[in-house]
Amino acid sequence: MTEEEQVLIHCLYFTASRFARNITKLAENTLDGGDLAPSYLYMIMIVKFNPDITQKELCTKLSIAPSTSTRFIDKLEKQKLVNRKADGKQTFISLTEEGEKVYDRFRASLKEMFARYSDVLGVDFSLDLSKKLHEASNKLEKEL
Repeated sequence: MTEEEQVLIHCLYFTASRFARNITKLAENTLDGGDLAPSYLYMIMIVKFNPDITQKELCTKLSIAPSTSTRFIDKLEKQKLVNRKADGKQTFISLTEEGEKVYDRFRASLKEMFARYSDVLGVDFSLDLSKKLHEASNKLEKEL
């Protein structure tokens, strides 16, 4: 193995970025969200599991900035997939009937995506990798 290969293989930033590009490509080709990028679909899922979630809670669960959530919610509201209701300083988000339908399609395609990458990586490895990445992200978020 060359020195270059060793540096790249042992660089978590490079390896994680490369993996993120590949898994994003798979998600974009597999997940059924119409013209919505996968990030929007995960927001819909969080809202599904947490009806009338506050925008602040949504940001925390998705690890995104408030300005990003506003942009996402604006787009989802424009497409009539979520309702936004303000109460004082808090904004509550809920799914519309059409948002529920998008969630159902997304959930089915999420299973297909898992099957596709599990066929390549193996089920146990896929589950373990996802768990380890989640744990690593949590640790880094606490420190950064």
